[in-house]
Amino acid sequence: MPHLEVELSAGTVEYEDTGGEGPVAVLLHGVAMNGSLWRDVVAALSPGIRCVVPTLPLGGHRRAMRPDADLSVLGVARLVAEFLERLDLTDVTLAMNDWGGAQALIADGRAQRIGRLVITSCEAFENFPPGLPGRNLRMAAKLPGGLNAAFKLLKVEPLRRLPITWGWMTKRPVDRKVMDAWFQPLWTSPEIRRDLRKYVLGVPPVDELLRWADALRAFDRPALVAWASEDRVMPPEHGLRLAGLLPHGSLVEIPDSYTLIPEDQPGPLADLIRAFVLGGAATA
Repeated sequence: MPHLEVELSAGTVEYEDTGGEGPVAVLLHGVAMNGSLWRDVVAALSPGIRCVVPTLPLGGHRRAMRPDADLSVLGVARLVAEFLERLDLTDVTLAMNDWGGAQALIADGRAQRIGRLVITSCEAFENFPPGLPGRNLRMAAKLPGGLNAAFKLLKVEPLRRLPITWGWMTKRPVDRKVMDAWFQPLWTSPEIRRDLRKYVLGVPPVDELLRWADALRAFDRPALVAWASEDRVMPPEHGLRLAGLLPHGSLVEIPDSYTLIPEDQPGPLADLIRAFVLGGAATA
């Protein structure tokens, strides 16, 4: 896919777009990674589905945001809404993995361009930042130089498989070159670490997080919740709760996967998304 960029209020956001006339799926990644998380899913979905994959300012982005940019969870959610508007994307299937901020987008009344919602193992309810890795990241963000030290340790490949880092994110190691590209901006740029710190420390109180989840009751369009049945960071019961909140929600559990389903099980996930977008049954 060609690398493109768009200027938004917070700064320049890079994205990839397969193009074509098919229905549009916008695929969102989580912290300290980029749009390449979805590479195998995109390969399986195109050319029938146009895939648009932005790299959000969550630490894996190569272009730092403006110093005054709002990069709280809600701020990044609003940036996604702005992205859809600037590219004039309508009736999109919005899919998220790991990052749960798109729930804030809906609660904030910015879901007009979303025709379908796909929620795959991600932050929800009070699980922000998520699980043991999220708590470790939040602690690092609070310490002077903490993020720099935490991510420099991840140059040592065995440390990536620890439960407090990435060991519970995927059942199988992510390709080293892919993960190196995710971490490179954090290794080299204080401004990128500043952006990530804003996000990690920009989580609202629990009552606000729960309000975001409850607002999903108002999403009156098709919704698919695909959750890793063995997830150790995003509780599987959260998938069931989210599907129950969505008026037109359905839940599919994906076996043999941890949180990053696009890495562990890209084929089954792509099959689910294709069937869902094209109006077929979402089953696994």
